[in-house]
Amino acid sequence: MSAAKEILSLTPTRLRSASRWLAVRDSALKQVLDENGYPDMWARPPGFSTTVHIILGQQVSLASANATFYRLKAKLGGTVTPEGLLTLKGSDLKEVGITRQKSLYIRLLAEQVASGAFLFDSLTSLPDDLVRSALTKHKGIGNWTADIYLSECLLRCDILPMGDIGVHEAFRDLKGLDSRPTHQELQAMTEHWRPWRSVATRMLWKFYLDGRELSNFNRRENVVK
Repeated sequence: MSAAKEILSLTPTRLRSASRWLAVRDSALKQVLDENGYPDMWARPPGFSTTVHIILGQQVSLASANATFYRLKAKLGGTVTPEGLLTLKGSDLKEVGITRQKSLYIRLLAEQVASGAFLFDSLTSLPDDLVRSALTKHKGIGNWTADIYLSECLLRCDILPMGDIGVHEAFRDLKGLDSRPTHQELQAMTEHWRPWRSVATRMLWKFYLDGRELSNFNRRENVVK
């Protein structure tokens, strides 16, 4: 029996070396590296709390998602746990700015985790496709949310988040396209980024966010399927 394939994780050293590797192979990414510098790690702790934060970031600005999450965190005494969240009423969640739909999503997830039916630790050793499958079984977790978890929490190296408008808009701008590509088109046009699409994504986020900071927007938008 062959040995299991090693799952590489992003490190600061790999992030920088892969950024240079990508810049050699794509003139648009070379422009980003030359003008914007190395991207940030965008690393987040794996687990329930971060997943709630990512869900709150669906289809809203980064600043809005952060504000809502930190209000929730304060409401729960500084730590977002499944057990703590389940003590809150719908009115409590509404008070901190969480919509009824997202309240349902995070409560259902909290129930699964609190009961032991779902363990985030079980995702660590799984390949990307199985992590995505395990996460998207939960109501309210679509491909974008799963991909962000893979890229930022598990630090997988080759994730191109489905439907991330920041990535699509940055790519459109850098490549001089008339419109944003679909995810399928973007995949086809970025095959040469493999196996470092998570790094390329971070480079595009940096380009996108740096440009919007200059214009007082500072948004990373996304859509969820």
